[in-house]
Amino acid sequence: MSTLFTRKRFIAAVAVSCLALASCGKPAEKTATPATPVATAAKTDYKIGWTIYAGWMPWAYAQQSGIVKKWADKYGVQIELVQINDYVESLNQFSAGKLDGVTATNMDALTVPAAAGKDTTVLMIGDYSNGNDGVILKNGTTLAQIKDRPVNLVELSVSHYLLARALEMAGLKMADVKTVNTSDADIVGAYGAADTKALVTWNPQLSEVKKMPGATEVFDSSKIPGEILDGLMVSTEALKANPNLGKALTGVWYEVTALTVAQTPEGKAAREAMAKLSGSDLAGFENQLKTTYLYATPQAALAATVSPDLITANDRVRKFSFNMGLFGQGAKSVDDIGISFPGGKTLGDPANVKLRFDPTYVQQAADGKL
Repeated sequence: MSTLFTRKRFIAAVAVSCLALASCGKPAEKTATPATPVATAAKTDYKIGWTIYAGWMPWAYAQQSGIVKKWADKYGVQIELVQINDYVESLNQFSAGKLDGVTATNMDALTVPAAAGKDTTVLMIGDYSNGNDGVILKNGTTLAQIKDRPVNLVELSVSHYLLARALEMAGLKMADVKTVNTSDADIVGAYGAADTKALVTWNPQLSEVKKMPGATEVFDSSKIPGEILDGLMVSTEALKANPNLGKALTGVWYEVTALTVAQTPEGKAAREAMAKLSGSDLAGFENQLKTTYLYATPQAALAATVSPDLITANDRVRKFSFNMGLFGQGAKSVDDIGISFPGGKTLGDPANVKLRFDPTYVQQAADGKL
């Protein structure tokens, strides 16, 4: 694990602990108890972080097009979508309470905010990577040739998980390679360095690297369907305090995803805008969508959320995460962190659930009740 990544994880954990204890900084001054209770207005303004990825570009377009404001106004909230240039930093900001929600994968939601003690709800599963994440060799043509090479990737992210699964399928082990921690913002540029021999990344960076001389994709996420899930993670505390936040965000998502897949002039215009926002063109963005299994309707997302396959996939992810030390130094078992699923099913400690797959709002959307 790199020093930089460890420090960021540590800062996030400390920040969440301080928020939970409300004891960091100057103690609050004592004030006289009022004669009558004073009503405190519920929070109504929220910030949601997103980073560039094909499956998350609908959020960016929704903000630009006014779809976010439309649904926020309907439910009496204010929602600001904030682009974060570094994916890991977006997770850290969410963990520290600077964001009320963040676009993330199931694994990263487990290993950063949940592992730091932040109770996190998967508001909706947006998609699974169906080729949007890949392993690239420089001047190599088969996965077996990755042995003994350094591999650039965002350490301890889903790229690391994809690499582990790729090695497993090739009969290799993590010890057969040396990982080099590289920010997603720097991964494309890193390919050109003389000492870069292999890398793992996701789109749109993956598409850019594949165009470079000597680059060959030797494994991708279509080989492990449904394991790398992407979605919107929201603070469970914020959601409980104001369910209208969940209703508004869910309404936004299914309106914009309907546009994303629509073969109409409006749909094309939306995809063109998403492409521009991601730094690509329409053809490039649509190619990325081909490798993104998008749950464009609430019915499709609901079916995935209640499927037993979701539990199987997350069980594999949590075991990898624990074995890599991502639950923190104090974790003694893979069961230390609880993950809850529809129907009252739980993986891990039911008394310490920190990641929740809650279909409440997707169900409302499927039933036409938003």
